[in-house]
This record gives sequence, C-alpha cells and structure tokens, in this order.
Amino acid sequence: MNEEMSKTITVNVEEETEHEFREEAGRKFGRRKGYLGKAVTEAMRTWTRQNSADLETQALLLLEKGINAKRKWKFNRDELHERG
Repeated sequence: MNEEMSKTITVNVEEETEHEFREEAGRKFGRRKGYLGKAVTEAMRTWTRQNSADLETQALLLLEKGINAKRKWKFNRDELHERG
C-alpha cells in the first residue's frame, strides 16, 4: 500500500463481520502495523472489480438485446420541466 496515496475512512460494520475480517486479515498479513489497511484495500479492489465486471456484462447484454428507439414518450414538455 502506498502511504502517500492512502486515505482514512470510517465505516460501521456488523460486529461478527468485523471480528471475522480481523482474524482473516491477521492470518494473511500478520498482525503488524497496517495489516487492516492492506486487507481492506484488497477487499475494496476485489469488490470494485467484481461489480465493474457485472455492470459491463449487463451493458453488453443490453446492447445485444437492442434498444427500442421508437418508443413513444408518455410526457409533455411541461411535465419534463416540472411546470404546470
């Protein structure tokens, strides 16, 4: 982890999840200074990559399915601009 590029965040998690996470992080990284930060960074990267891949898959499925551009919209100009 690059200390110059690190940020501090505060989050609330379930007690059991926090306990399990600390145990696993300690086993993997050892209980040395910064082990939780390393584990959280790894977890956040994994989560971000997984969700990004899911969004890409959904977008590709929509493209393959096609978009009906001939849809008739059910609003008028005043409704669009919240007038009236």
